[in-house]
Amino acid sequence: MKTKLIVLRSKAHQATKDPFSGSFSFSRGLDVAPSVFKVDTEEIDSRDIPLISRDSSVLALAPVMPIKMIAPLRLELDTVPKLGIEAWGVRAVGADKSPYTGNGIVVSVLDTGIDMNHAAFSDVQIIQKDFTGEGNGDQNGHGTHCAGTIFGRDVQGMRIGVAIGVKKTIIGKVLDKDGAGSTDQIMDAIVWAIDSGANVISMSLGMDFPGFVKYLVEKDYPLELATSIALDAYRANTQLFERLAALIRANGNFSQTTIIVAAAGNESRRNINPDWEISVSPPAVSEGIISVAALDEAENGQLSIASFSNTGANVSAPGVSIISAKSGGGLIALSGTSMAAPHVAGIAAIWAEKLKKNGRLNSVELSARVIGTARMTNFTPGYDPFDVGAGMVWAPQE
Repeated sequence: MKTKLIVLRSKAHQATKDPFSGSFSFSRGLDVAPSVFKVDTEEIDSRDIPLISRDSSVLALAPVMPIKMIAPLRLELDTVPKLGIEAWGVRAVGADKSPYTGNGIVVSVLDTGIDMNHAAFSDVQIIQKDFTGEGNGDQNGHGTHCAGTIFGRDVQGMRIGVAIGVKKTIIGKVLDKDGAGSTDQIMDAIVWAIDSGANVISMSLGMDFPGFVKYLVEKDYPLELATSIALDAYRANTQLFERLAALIRANGNFSQTTIIVAAAGNESRRNINPDWEISVSPPAVSEGIISVAALDEAENGQLSIASFSNTGANVSAPGVSIISAKSGGGLIALSGTSMAAPHVAGIAAIWAEKLKKNGRLNSVELSARVIGTARMTNFTPGYDPFDVGAGMVWAPQE
């Protein structure tokens, strides 16, 4: 039986299959820096998987799983009244007072694409690639909203973007108009974004475990077996993202500095029962990826965890009633950890600019600044530190 697998390989070694004997032979060669890697998606006979996994060039492998957009929970208004000078999230993370804007830093958004004709992106260089087969553009609106929060210019007199000095962006369309994709598309897009020079990669998406179980059941697998297979695939894909993140981190010590920021997920339901909390979902849960929880702001300005936000994230950021670019023009307000992650990506770009000016830009230092400078101030009394991670991210002020 053939299985569609994602294979993460070091380019230092190659495994080849003899066309006559059918056996694999390995050319081990010399070890090289861990930054030299590639991702392939292959149809592999299940009997060959043990042989491939023993190949020294194979760093990780996992079956392809469905990915879905972390959908916003609340749609506010098609037109936003009483526009201020900046969206509340921009102010909350200190971006409006920072002397840095992300200038000279390349940001990638892997989502549903982007409406490149929106006024928020009028002077931004946008490099696009479609991984869905649907074509470039944003037929959903999710990616446009996320991009607007990271680097969008002022719209209708309102500042919506955190890192408004970003001039070059890498937009990978990995989710279709329905918000659906797959892990192989994500892995390919991450490698493409790095090769294109991205310093910060933002992802507001998660593995679709229930969708994969349903797919297997529709293929006539018994429910118990389908659940077990999906669980194995879930675990393997989490490890795959962890290994890739480790390689990207190592790569930053030698050449391209890149960090990945991802939304923690919206499955918690604290508004129904305070104990109904769900842990961070993949790929955000993978070690080496900065996971982001969503915050709400009360009338008195104090911050609290959003009822839907998954718990156990690395950091937190504004994620309720976030005003940003609407595909087709204008503004729209959405809520979700999908809206929180772009704030962190924007803050990462701002920190990256500062570190670059000081000659200290690398993946380890950048991650440390984003997480280490997060603040635990101004939270409502009795908050759970595990919900907000290191705290709300904060832009450098000098």
